[in-house]
Amino acid sequence: MFDFLIVLVRIAANIFSLLVIAKVLLSYFLSPYHPIRQIIDQLIEPLLAPIRNRMPMVGMLDFSPIVLLIGIQILEFLLVTIIASL
Repeated sequence: MFDFLIVLVRIAANIFSLLVIAKVLLSYFLSPYHPIRQIIDQLIEPLLAPIRNRMPMVGMLDFSPIVLLIGIQILEFLLVTIIASL
């Protein structure tokens, strides 16, 4: 039972990580009005907005996706550790 939860947490973390990477890459190639980009933005932007509000911009660079990816990895590690200890 707990192995299933661990796999589920890891899959969810991987999917969110891939969506963050896709958001960053697609922002260079697709219009903000493209349907695929809008779907990804609707999923990821609520997670990025609070990070952007607390982080200062470094020139024209936005490091909030990197912080979100690190946060996803930390959350995955914590959840897997808690589930495995049950």
